[in-house]
Amino acid sequence: MDLKLFGSTFFLIFLAELPDKTLLTNVLFATRGYPLAVFIGAAAAFLIQSMVAVLFGGLLSLMPVSWVHQGSGILFLVFAILLWVKKPEEVDPTRDSNGSGFRRTVAATFLAIFMAEWGDLTQLATMALEAKYRSPVTILVSATAALWAVTALGVWIGHRARAWIRPRLLQKAAALAFLACGIFLLLKS
Repeated sequence: MDLKLFGSTFFLIFLAELPDKTLLTNVLFATRGYPLAVFIGAAAAFLIQSMVAVLFGGLLSLMPVSWVHQGSGILFLVFAILLWVKKPEEVDPTRDSNGSGFRRTVAATFLAIFMAEWGDLTQLATMALEAKYRSPVTILVSATAALWAVTALGVWIGHRARAWIRPRLLQKAAALAFLACGIFLLLKS
């Protein structure tokens, strides 16, 4: 593995992902509970997205960007509506005997991140880096590690914020943030 390429790819993808909507998504999901479930869902989505970027390089860039933005925007609007109308609940992992809340959180996070990342700057950068350097293992591992690092940061921030802010207020703020992301993505298409 080329450590110089690993470091430069990690740094580039990490910096590109920090101000992205997915950091906010991870923060918002983590404020609702089950931080490990949020990390697992986002990490799985990022791993698949990175694998696709490395394997298919420029092929995904042929997909109409407007479709990607419209699909992501609709998904964010659905999450906004669901958050707004849902009765807030305190998540207690010890009371969730069958693990359904944990699994739902993994699935919801995976879906939100997976959809939002199609054609995203970091996915396109990963594709371009692979096309340029032809080092699939190094690019895959470094890009994925960078995305996971940003995910861990977002989950940590969201989990900490949950302790400081009332759940109902946090849920309404999350719904508004998802609404804003959805509208932004739809207008961008």
